[in-house]
Amino acid sequence: MDYMKPNTESYNWVIQAFTRATSHDRAPDVAELLGMMVEDYKRIQPNARTYALLVECFTKYCMVNESIRHFRALRRIPGGTKVLYNEGKCGDPLSLYLRSLCLDGRADELLEALEAMVSDGQTIAPRAMILNRKYRTLVSSWIEPLKEEADVGFEIDYVTRYIEEGGLTGERKRWVPRRGKTPLDPDEFGFAYSNPIESSFKQRCFEELKLYHRKLLITLRNEGPGILGDVSEDDVRRVVERLKKLVVGPKKNVVKPKAASKMVVSELKTELEAQGLPTDGTRQVLYQRVQKARRINRSRGIPLWVPPVEDEEEVDEELDELISRIKVEDGNTEFWKRRFLGETRNYLCEEDNNEENTYLDDELDDDEEDEDGDDAAKGEEDEIDEEDIVEETESQAGDETKDKPSKGPKQHLQMLGVQLLKDLEKTSISSKKLKRAPEIDDDEDWFPEDPIEAFKVMRETRMFDTSDMYTTADAWGWTWEKELKNKMPRKWSQEWEVELAMKIMHKVIELGGTPTIGDCAIILRAAMRAPLPYAFMTILQTTHSLGYKFGSPLYDEVILLCLDLEEIDAAIAVVAEMETNGIKVPDETLDKVLAAKQSGNSSLLPRAEE
Repeated sequence: MDYMKPNTESYNWVIQAFTRATSHDRAPDVAELLGMMVEDYKRIQPNARTYALLVECFTKYCMVNESIRHFRALRRIPGGTKVLYNEGKCGDPLSLYLRSLCLDGRADELLEALEAMVSDGQTIAPRAMILNRKYRTLVSSWIEPLKEEADVGFEIDYVTRYIEEGGLTGERKRWVPRRGKTPLDPDEFGFAYSNPIESSFKQRCFEELKLYHRKLLITLRNEGPGILGDVSEDDVRRVVERLKKLVVGPKKNVVKPKAASKMVVSELKTELEAQGLPTDGTRQVLYQRVQKARRINRSRGIPLWVPPVEDEEEVDEELDELISRIKVEDGNTEFWKRRFLGETRNYLCEEDNNEENTYLDDELDDDEEDEDGDDAAKGEEDEIDEEDIVEETESQAGDETKDKPSKGPKQHLQMLGVQLLKDLEKTSISSKKLKRAPEIDDDEDWFPEDPIEAFKVMRETRMFDTSDMYTTADAWGWTWEKELKNKMPRKWSQEWEVELAMKIMHKVIELGGTPTIGDCAIILRAAMRAPLPYAFMTILQTTHSLGYKFGSPLYDEVILLCLDLEEIDAAIAVVAEMETNGIKVPDETLDKVLAAKQSGNSSLLPRAEE
């Protein structure tokens, strides 16, 4: 009877029970329920509570990709973040989500979540800010260098801090490691001192670009050179080699320091200067000083200093234009329907196939753990290793294949067809029926050994209909997801990182949060590394508005950097900001600014408008 069938709220209660269970990991059970809801999408549609519970579940069990997907669906419902916050109950899932984004280096998604909170009139919970024992909050804990405390320009009395934290009375929290796959619990005793290691935003950007180019390489392998247009065989090989290089990334060769006995005076001075050590004296004195510094670093477990090596990235506009012709079809159901119905494809040459398959299999195996099980309907091309399926199918065929003649180059499988084959294997057809045994009953179902032929049989016998081909986005109306998944990730840059940090800091303040002085100093240091003189004033003004003041050495460093960059107006503005807030400017620094101004090398400051 229809009235006895479960509705959305029935699913919500079961998902909630699994999500908040105190026993073992229940995420697989929730994923199974999610699949059942998607299959019954014509009768059941999720509501705000469904999405909030899914975000809570996937966040607690560290499945960040899935939690982001369902949060993006939740934010499109007015007041969705308030449902997720749940008045701070059940571990405050909203705070957990914000902190998990920061721990995973998802600065872009963090800003997106903060903007959703602003639109819903939500305030940020104080517990969401606590993230790092180095006095960095979600405002700055995703910025490199990670796990480092900010240089605020004045000496920190660590003994006083230890006493204030209860070190003498035993009230100071111990460093409690997080073991196993227990749910993320920031309120656990000692979390602030031993939280999971963060991933930097820079690292996350690199990983996303690597996965994207991996998708392009798979698409090129499946679709063939025809997808590039009218190009030569040499162009195809160049594109393949370029994509391989982008997937693998820069070579991580361990650079060893040069032997001190073979270093010239200038090299010895460079190493000493980089470590803040004196550079005066004869070569023998410098040599002994370098050797002593290296022995001390080894004894303390500090990596030895090596000269920085800048990776020069090759720019080939013609090659980039060819690569841009490859379109990723993630989540494009209509595309995969056409493929299943037998639309023709071009193939790379046999030699390239063998080389590509071997390479891609290794890459897919290495990167498989980076994917969090992206789609409940499993219609994604980058989650399927075709070569493994081919080998499995061939092994299932038994010795009978040895007697059959070769049919030329081995064809690649239809991506979605492979998954359909897997789905059928899970539901109604046992794995034994996927092979044609020498002795087989007439009534037993079987598929041809060639997977392509098997899909043809499925079409002709109407064993599977294209109307059953859909993804979560199709079932639940996520019209926004396909564009996001197929969009090329933006390449990391120091400027972008600083801009995001400033936006996040201002959003946090707007939501009632209070960044620490360490947050402000970390962002200022990032702007100095870029360097972005136009951002110095904005960061300093925000810092002073929060009631913080840096030490004089940090201000001096900012002013001198502006002078080195010939940004005289920026240096003058910093001096004026310091005087307005009662911060003394050293006479020596002031003289340098006045001398630079009188020299007439003043430059226009409004670079931010550009």
